[in-house]
Amino acid sequence: MRYVKRNGRRRRGALQWPVMQEHADSLVPPPMENRRQFIVTKLAAGFAAAVCPIAAEAIHTDSDGLAASEIRVAVRDGEMPAYRAMPASGGPFPMVLVVQEIFGVHEHIRDLCRRLAKLGYFAIAPELYARQGDVAGLANIQEIISKVVSKVPDEQVMADLDDTVAWAEKHHHADTSRLGITGFCWGGRVVWLYAAHSTKLKCGAAWYGQIKGEVSAMRPRTALELAPEMKAPVIGFYGGKDQGIPVEQVEQMRAALKEANKPAEIRIYPDAGHAFNADYRPSYNEAAAKDAWSHMLAWFQKWGVK
Repeated sequence: MRYVKRNGRRRRGALQWPVMQEHADSLVPPPMENRRQFIVTKLAAGFAAAVCPIAAEAIHTDSDGLAASEIRVAVRDGEMPAYRAMPASGGPFPMVLVVQEIFGVHEHIRDLCRRLAKLGYFAIAPELYARQGDVAGLANIQEIISKVVSKVPDEQVMADLDDTVAWAEKHHHADTSRLGITGFCWGGRVVWLYAAHSTKLKCGAAWYGQIKGEVSAMRPRTALELAPEMKAPVIGFYGGKDQGIPVEQVEQMRAALKEANKPAEIRIYPDAGHAFNADYRPSYNEAAAKDAWSHMLAWFQKWGVK
């Protein structure tokens, strides 16, 4: 408390403004500037604009018997939106990280989480683009890649997945000692990367994930380069007609894994193209999708994610 002079006498008085402001600021926690980095704070409803119109045969899995909703996952620099689905009672359940396509955690990814939850899994899909931008309203795929996806660092993705697992460990519904991962398209590549990164992962399933490609500061290494470093067994699903991932590259990945003596399996579907599991798009191949899904579940069972 300062003293101020009034009529020549020193009297106890109010704090003058600079001192008052300094005192008040000391009582308020410093703002978490990093929280402002999260551009996406809530998941968009429905399908991403870039994939509309939606195919009539798009599969919808209801949430009967499930606890399925958008949630917030505490990560090192704030909170990240995510979608979680699990059985409504019981637990703890084996955990599966579900990694998005380039379209973010839209309805198809949420539906896949519900499908896994119907089978007894704690399935969670964190919005891994949350800091870089919202792709839900972007109608052009190249725009999605240039404005958002190309700006997402691999290092950030690995840390966010680690933080999602750490968050789940604090909740009694997930058994992270039975941890699996699956991902599609952009997320398929992430599965390969996370299998080379995580020591907690039991196994993974990569759906048409990029194997080679250009490297950059954001993406310093390819999945093929990481093959000798795999810490968990991965099953990969690829389409023989995929124009973006030639069969030659897939065979290179198979050979690299074999040479490194890594437990893995790669299945190629000759009549399928890219995104053959995307039942909401013309690329959907029902026979390939159903066969790959059954092999993914068998892989999870084989490696303890059950």
